[in-house]
Amino acid sequence: MEISGKHYHSIWTSECDADNPPVINIIDQTLLPYEFVVVQLHTVEGAISAICDMQVRGAPLIGATGAYGLYLALKVDNSNQVLLEAHDQLLASRPTAVNLRWALDKLKSKLLDCAPGQRANLALQMANDICSTDVDMCSAMGDHGLKIIKNLYANKIANGANEANEEGTDNDSPPVVNILTHCNAGWLATVDWGTALAPIYKAHAEGVPVHVWVDETRPRNQGAYLTTWELDQQGVPHTLIVDNAGGHLMQQGLVDMCIVGTDRTTRSGDVCNKIGTYLKALAAFDNDVPFYVAAPSPSIDWTISDGLKDIPIEQRSRDEVAHLNGITVGPNAGVAGVVRIVPDHIQIRNDAFDTTPARLITGLITERGTCKATEAGLAKLFPELSNAGTQNDN
Repeated sequence: MEISGKHYHSIWTSECDADNPPVINIIDQTLLPYEFVVVQLHTVEGAISAICDMQVRGAPLIGATGAYGLYLALKVDNSNQVLLEAHDQLLASRPTAVNLRWALDKLKSKLLDCAPGQRANLALQMANDICSTDVDMCSAMGDHGLKIIKNLYANKIANGANEANEEGTDNDSPPVVNILTHCNAGWLATVDWGTALAPIYKAHAEGVPVHVWVDETRPRNQGAYLTTWELDQQGVPHTLIVDNAGGHLMQQGLVDMCIVGTDRTTRSGDVCNKIGTYLKALAAFDNDVPFYVAAPSPSIDWTISDGLKDIPIEQRSRDEVAHLNGITVGPNAGVAGVVRIVPDHIQIRNDAFDTTPARLITGLITERGTCKATEAGLAKLFPELSNAGTQNDN
């Protein structure tokens, strides 16, 4: 996507020659929106730190970074021991997002069958392919989600015309599709386009009037820091709201649809996503607001069916809740820093994700189309993957 008029991916390899192997570049998302800094990853330890410290985040981007991490390990030592150790260390860096396991297992399977001297080059090629495929999948999800937004827009036009006829008035103000999203599921969470934001970007590019309600998404404020920054860069109208305002806006008829991403989706359609997603789904269900999840196939865990029981929920540092990033105002305005908002002795629990049951989800938007959040719905789109998942249960 565009940053100040220049196109970027969220992860990419630098120019290289025979004497200089490629370096992996990432955008340090912990510094946004105040600073745009590109960081180079030279070692597998650097990739692990980038994932753990959330310099990169979002299930698809974590998977891509993990794949490049294996390449960085094998570039130094292509032995079986290093391959297996690096695989396990990278896998442990973020336990909830299934894309990481998907990417690492995909590479490990091929690399173990490959001659050691060819492993680094093959790992790099496969990591590049994962990134290219992710861009294509996100673009396709954007196309499928765009159809939903266009239908909502057409219905709003029709309903507005009907209301004007009934009241005998002219309504010249064009309708706008108001979309609520949670956390950041844009291009910063993927390689490009994003998952939940891809349909919004496609709609905006086609001239469909859209407006995005952006949840701040405590505790790390990915909505406030990242989603607003993304939307601002692309010129998409948006408004930042506190996390607890979403249900109120739905009650007031100010939300036409919700769309969020997913870190792991079970084969039965349960969705594990950023903490707070479940509450938005409940509010949407109570107010008859469509609630969609953008779910690329690598985020679907075909081996499990019960999201509440089978998905591990990551417990993260208390500091994410106790501290806030910002910039100063007043006499010393413009200085970036961190403030503590509670005394050190306050007990804190920091669950990073929650699970939204499939019954609350209107539909899953995948790269192959939109389906009901059911095992049958997913199996119809991905028969080859669903069969493999059920076989693993037996």
